[in-house]
Amino acid sequence: MAAKRAVVLLSGGLDSATCLAIAKSEGFACHCLSVDYGQRHAAELSAARRIAAAQGAAEHRIVHLDLAQFGGSALTDPAIAVPTAGVAPGIPVTYVPARNTIMLALALGWAEILGAQDIFVGVNAVDYSGYPDCRPAFIAAFEALANLATKAGVEGRKLAIHAPLIALTKAEIIQKGIALGVDYRLTVSCYQADEEGRACGLCDACRLRRAGFEQADVPDPTAYQNPLI
Repeated sequence: MAAKRAVVLLSGGLDSATCLAIAKSEGFACHCLSVDYGQRHAAELSAARRIAAAQGAAEHRIVHLDLAQFGGSALTDPAIAVPTAGVAPGIPVTYVPARNTIMLALALGWAEILGAQDIFVGVNAVDYSGYPDCRPAFIAAFEALANLATKAGVEGRKLAIHAPLIALTKAEIIQKGIALGVDYRLTVSCYQADEEGRACGLCDACRLRRAGFEQADVPDPTAYQNPLI
């Protein structure tokens, strides 16, 4: 009997790699979707390719969508500096307007074509940068939209948006990933990684990732631009 299909959003970072491993452990044939949205570097997309191959994804596609033409975020506008002073309160300039809404909409469209009723996304609302599109209320609202706006939903094939990491700490995510055999050396989380995928060690994503490995009591396999970090 063929495995049920799921679309998994795969950024190339720690969280999405763990999310893919969870979906696979639940018996899904995982169709991975990454988005080249005009982000600062292509290293995370290279990481996504490696992760999809290492975890035996059924398929991996990269959609090209240039959000950089709008700017408004440190991740899409080179004129806005990535903060490196530490995780601060409020929504940071690394927030990309509507990014998760757009990515989930793309995943939803592909899921309908595949006949998949399950979409996995690695958003987290505990150890995160405060992005509004990573909260449980957003995931619930998008699932409701998905079932209102699609042929599948109208015809009774209920669509589910799975966010298995949303209530976990970064340490808990890492521990779960280790138990599932995730190779975190393949992942890139840094907002301003170099062409080789080496992390800066100072941005919010690096700080959250490094603290997670420390709290999980797991050696940090991250390659840093500055080996002294």
